[in-house]
Amino acid sequence: MNRAEKAAQYRAAAARRILVKDGPYGTAIQRLKLSESDFRAGRDFSRDQKGNNDLLNLTRPDDIAEICRQYLEAGADLVATNTFNANRISQADYGTEDLAYEINVSAASLMRKLADQYSTPEKPRFVAGAIGPTNKTLSISPDVNNPGYREVSFDEIKDVYRQQIEGLLDGGADFILVETVFDTLNAKAALVAVDEAAEARGEEVPVMVSMTLTDMSGRNLSGQTVEAFWHAVQHARPLSMGLNCSFGATELRPYVTVLSRIVDTLLCVYPNAGLPNEMGEYDELPETTGSLIADWAQHGLINVVGGCCGTTPAHIRQITDAVAGLKPRAVPQPQPMLRLSGLEAFAA
Repeated sequence: MNRAEKAAQYRAAAARRILVKDGPYGTAIQRLKLSESDFRAGRDFSRDQKGNNDLLNLTRPDDIAEICRQYLEAGADLVATNTFNANRISQADYGTEDLAYEINVSAASLMRKLADQYSTPEKPRFVAGAIGPTNKTLSISPDVNNPGYREVSFDEIKDVYRQQIEGLLDGGADFILVETVFDTLNAKAALVAVDEAAEARGEEVPVMVSMTLTDMSGRNLSGQTVEAFWHAVQHARPLSMGLNCSFGATELRPYVTVLSRIVDTLLCVYPNAGLPNEMGEYDELPETTGSLIADWAQHGLINVVGGCCGTTPAHIRQITDAVAGLKPRAVPQPQPMLRLSGLEAFAA
């Protein structure tokens, strides 16, 4: 089955029921309490590797596979690769930028094998190749004294994403997930990279887009509202649009409501387990998350839902149970009109 057929299968499944995405890898890896030697697994690196979670796809693949397996056992239909920082820019912090492609191939291969093992005709499982925002921004200068300065160019970011995307596709990912978007221009570079990869391969590469909000004003770091962001990426015709990270389900609900009315594709949202406490930890119980997501589903707001920071397989299980038997959101069909975006949305 090619990726276009996988996308059709995904849409068909989402038309029948609310689908469940998996949870995070970062906090799951933290719970393993790995040492520096665990991250290295006998390999020789010039810098410390503790905290390089993406490297574990190569050095401790069994640990990553076990985390994925737990999410699948909890009911996840969609699993995302452990590749949030698996790009040359982010890996340069660890001196492992030359491993970026290999990390992505390994990560996608791990997920592909497990998704295929757990798939049934009634409940197919899908793999999203996850790409994060990098630690550079195209929209905002890092130098307050020079607003026009950028550490990287659009083409450089695009090429970094292109390498990561090729690795994820070669490893067997069904879709590309551009997630935790805090800078819209970075996301646009990723979307161009997906288009270029698809053209080079002569195939359709379905893309998912997920924005993150940086404060209670409902904007991302580059200043766009959720409506404006949707106008900015709608041209890519994503398989799904949505929100992740940001806040817990309570704080995200107003913005989910807004998007549910205007997004003419699947809406995918995966919130944190509430807001972090004074120690940066998440206290929201799985039962609480499940009840909040059930409210979203009962009001017809979502098509796909999962968990981000602080959620565990127990949270994913509660979410799976909470949406079981509830109707998925009806995808709206907005009237054709001119839609533009700056920091705010404009339609005429």
